[in-house]
Amino acid sequence: MKIQVLGTGCAKCEKLAENAKKAAKESGISCEVEKITDMTKIMAMGVMMTPALAVDGTVKVVGKIPSPDEIKKYIK
Repeated sequence: MKIQVLGTGCAKCEKLAENAKKAAKESGISCEVEKITDMTKIMAMGVMMTPALAVDGTVKVVGKIPSPDEIKKYIK
């Protein structure tokens, strides 16, 4: 499984990456957390607002920072 954090590297993006790693660890799921900062790639995924969260290439959350518990719903 691959969790992708889409954003420019701002504080909100870093918090989302931290929450994603925490959610995966708490769920016992082995996954890769990838940060995508290239705006061309972000827009190619249909995201116009950051931060955004994608799981296996499918965008799940845009424009907010979901909690680790919210993220767990997307990675199970």
